[in-house]
Amino acid sequence: MKYIFITGGVVSSLGKGLTAGSLGALLECRRLKVCMQKFDPYLNIDPGTMNPLQHGEVYVLDDGTETDLDLGHYERFTSSILSKKNTFTSGQIYASVLQKERNGDYLGKTVQVIPHITNEIKERIYAAGEDADVMITEIGGTTGDIEGLPFLEALRQIALERDHENVLFVHVTLIPFLKAAGELKTKPTQQSVAKLREIGIQPDIIICRTEIPISDDMRQKISLFCNVPVKSVIEELDLKVSIYELPLLLHFEKLDDIVCEKLHIQAQSCEIQPWENIVEKIKFPKNECTIGLVAKYLDVKDAYKSVYEAIAHSSIYNNCKVNIEVIDAEELEQMDDVDEFFKDIGGILIPGGFGNRGVEGKILAAEFAREHHIPYLGICLGMQIAAIEFARHVLGYTDANSTEMVPATTHPVIHMMLTQRNIQKKGGTMRLGSYPCKLVPRTKAHKIYQEMIYVNERHRHRYEFNNDYRKEFEANGMVFSGLNPDFDLVEIFELENHPWFIGVQFHPEFQSRPQRTHPLFANFVAAVLQRRDKQ
Repeated sequence: MKYIFITGGVVSSLGKGLTAGSLGALLECRRLKVCMQKFDPYLNIDPGTMNPLQHGEVYVLDDGTETDLDLGHYERFTSSILSKKNTFTSGQIYASVLQKERNGDYLGKTVQVIPHITNEIKERIYAAGEDADVMITEIGGTTGDIEGLPFLEALRQIALERDHENVLFVHVTLIPFLKAAGELKTKPTQQSVAKLREIGIQPDIIICRTEIPISDDMRQKISLFCNVPVKSVIEELDLKVSIYELPLLLHFEKLDDIVCEKLHIQAQSCEIQPWENIVEKIKFPKNECTIGLVAKYLDVKDAYKSVYEAIAHSSIYNNCKVNIEVIDAEELEQMDDVDEFFKDIGGILIPGGFGNRGVEGKILAAEFAREHHIPYLGICLGMQIAAIEFARHVLGYTDANSTEMVPATTHPVIHMMLTQRNIQKKGGTMRLGSYPCKLVPRTKAHKIYQEMIYVNERHRHRYEFNNDYRKEFEANGMVFSGLNPDFDLVEIFELENHPWFIGVQFHPEFQSRPQRTHPLFANFVAAVLQRRDKQ
């Protein structure tokens, strides 16, 4: 087993997750089996209760684990199917150690950060990568953060226990450009590496995030002051077009060669062609269209990270450039005429979410898509919005709503699941993870999924379509094309007399990949292009 530990310095949000995923992609291109893992130093058990504005989206795995969005990068860049063993927080580590202490597992010993917390961390690293050739573990946060120190100490111990020739430290750092001075500065990198060395970790590779190229002299300087070979100072320029350029950029910098050399891995040559093909399609699309994303989180793209990436994948699949115009759901609520917002929009997508802010604006968007025959994809809350709109304007139930928004509504077309009604705790208690969906033959959804009968999709919700209204919806043109076979829950519905109008209770974006676009997104963009061509 070979271990690669990725740390970050100077500032957070440097792109360690993308770097880790891209390195994993390169090693897979060399026919190595890779396992990805992330530790987050915060004390939350998981990010499930955290505000998307602060932390970005919550990414859900097949087993229902709510994780940091970097796990999404890992699954998109590599062939990994991750689970709870691939992600841990300080909260989980400390909770586990304290539970063991309560159970008497430590036989009366004083419980301390060293060795008890560090041993817990090491056990989870060793357990996660049992079947892999290489384990890549990212440590969240920034070197020097007090909550991250136990993780770094555990990594130092692993290097000692497993022999340093089997362990590699990659440090991602920032080379800031000072406009006033007109030059890049290496001092923050030097200080960050010095902090790591104080802990007892010497980086083997330094990856330099920079907005302009670094000179050979600067590489020499970093090499000298940080005690790494010049060839191990890797330039990671800001990407101009797509994050999927990163494996190519790091391959050009010979990162995979250096990793294999330092870890004494005899690997095949890198088959980078699939990533070159992806970037080629992104750079030179044959078509173009625009999708309106009706949302309430406007300034933080990470709040809808997987949706953006799934749209990017469908761009690759359809060989077109998809422009995303973010539409403020709250602003829509103030408009007498929404036509102006949608005049250049080829398709409308409403993503998942919680709470009633902007809901009426989203209902207006769903109504516009239905009445004007614009392709519509509603995900989770977006599906529920479409159901509320249909009940109001087709069935005539003007007060129809979700009990999440209006608990006392007389027409609760969306209501809380029965299994959720007695739950008090918020964290990790929703309907989470992969569940089966049985597709109805000869429906649009059935065709989109290439006439499969059963599919599995990932969920994250408490509310669902109220089956008491199913017959009435069906009698007025709504087709329920996907149902959970175990509990008869509505998973997919579509409009009968509409070119493309689909709502799904699950989150298809969590299973989309650049080399394997989710069929719903691929078909949605194809419908947008078809509508544009007809016009």
